[in-house]
Amino acid sequence: MSPSTATVFRCLYALPLLLLLARGEDHHLGPRPRGERVLAIGAGAFFALDLLTYHHAVEEVGAGLGTVLPNLQVVLVGVAGWLLWRERPGRRALLALPVVGLGAVLISGVLDHAAYGRNPGLGVLFGLVAGASYSAYLIIIRQGNRGGSRAFGSLLDASATTVAVATVAGLLTGDLDLRPAFPAHAWLILLALTSQVAGYGLINISLPRLPAVLTSMLLLAQPVMTVVLAAVLLGEAPSPGQLLGVGLILGGVALATAPLDRVGDGRRSEIPTSSPDGGLGG
Repeated sequence: MSPSTATVFRCLYALPLLLLLARGEDHHLGPRPRGERVLAIGAGAFFALDLLTYHHAVEEVGAGLGTVLPNLQVVLVGVAGWLLWRERPGRRALLALPVVGLGAVLISGVLDHAAYGRNPGLGVLFGLVAGASYSAYLIIIRQGNRGGSRAFGSLLDASATTVAVATVAGLLTGDLDLRPAFPAHAWLILLALTSQVAGYGLINISLPRLPAVLTSMLLLAQPVMTVVLAAVLLGEAPSPGQLLGVGLILGGVALATAPLDRVGDGRRSEIPTSSPDGGLGG
């Protein structure tokens, strides 16, 4: 499936179940405030850009490396908070910036003649846009659902908006195919139920209930496993330089989000801003 087709149907197939779950939340908590819904709709527009560019990154540099790149959002969110709200990032976040930057350069293959991917440089560019877009999505969703009690309601509005935005983008670029084709759409249905509904829903529920350090560290397992599974299932073979870039990005993200003096102290912390996908992004 093309990037716009995969983005549209991944979210479209998730809407019926999300609607049922959101109605359950409304039954117990009452209708959602208008302001929260507006924020979720705005977040959905950035989520559409995130998914579209993520799928393009996968096409150009492979599923494994294309999934690692959007995890740069962990650092980008800190920079955005500094620029937008004068929230000065910690020393570890500032130290992580050149580390993850070098990692992105290595994955792009600029310094490597044996780089994996049909166009790794372009793939890195798409991955960086995906990371920035997902950063914006996280910031807006976090603002609209700080209590974590509307996990599926906010996800419903964001997913519906993603369908609309990706449809327009697909029509403009000409790569949207609205004809269901199997088995491709069977995989998209599975993606909708696992990643879009269960994955993002459970992440939204857990964020306010776990220490930020623990959540960030747990979510780093996703890009690592993607690189491994892409090699085993898809036969992707990143070069040694690109694998070094993966290590630098993951190490930089860990440096920015997991200060050693707080690991395991069990304290509740502010809602973290870590990526579940790409999602899953990706």
